[in-house]
Amino acid sequence: MTKFKTWVSAARLRTLPLSISGILVGTALAKWEGYFSYPIFVFALLTTLGLQVLSNFANDYGDGIKGTDNEDRVGPMRAIQSGIISHQEMKIGMIVASFFSIIMASLLIYTAFGSENFLFSMLFFLLGLASIAAAIKYTVGKSAYGYRGLGDVFVFLFFGLVSVLGSHFLYTHSFNFIAILPAISIGLLSTAVLNLNNMRDQESDAKAQKNTLVVFLGAKKAKRYHYFLILFAFICFTLFILLAQFYRSAWCLLAFVPLFIHLKTVKENTSPVLLDPELKKVALSTFAISLIFLILSFV
Repeated sequence: MTKFKTWVSAARLRTLPLSISGILVGTALAKWEGYFSYPIFVFALLTTLGLQVLSNFANDYGDGIKGTDNEDRVGPMRAIQSGIISHQEMKIGMIVASFFSIIMASLLIYTAFGSENFLFSMLFFLLGLASIAAAIKYTVGKSAYGYRGLGDVFVFLFFGLVSVLGSHFLYTHSFNFIAILPAISIGLLSTAVLNLNNMRDQESDAKAQKNTLVVFLGAKKAKRYHYFLILFAFICFTLFILLAQFYRSAWCLLAFVPLFIHLKTVKENTSPVLLDPELKKVALSTFAISLIFLILSFV
């Protein structure tokens, strides 16, 4: 594999649709209320994509220097693990991704609030810095929260609540309480992707002392937790449709069908390596729900 292809692989393009799902839902909610801006939408997408690539680079770097990515790992070979990209080169990649994210976030904040809403601008700038810190600290450093079973909490917060409610606020400059329901739904589905990844890597993570929530819970309880994440996400989205009376968006629920089939696969699974293809199914189903929701808001 060439160095360029290794960098592309390290960016993990298959994770990008999931990362922007919250932005799509937040944008759709704003559009339902009569608010939309192409510049805000574009800068929000670019900021999120930059943060996701940063997170992927940091994950590769953190797991690489800790030795977690070794011959026991089930998933695809990582960039540092392959030896094609060095620790120093990956660190430079993280710096570049961080600067890109900061620039895009600054443009996003200025486009949304201008120079008239200083407090909102400062709040979102600090939120941007917190997102960068969270992306890096998942696996990097002695206090990496991904090694302490806290990854699920941060994914739920940043991929769900912050992404959906934050992007909605950028358009409307207001908070709609009912928007919490789809935000919870997207957060839970994003967490399900992480949980599935950790279920696949349970054995190698345990050996490397990467104490994910799955390592703490064990395989049987991790499956039950996975059922909860997806089923409660469905309940929250359904409640939102009923309470908000956005009945057209009920079409989004069709995208949950592959997820229910997925749960049957997880229930019957006895070999963690066979869970790898399921990651794409959950991520793309989440993206489909978000994209359909956005499209329907413009109809």
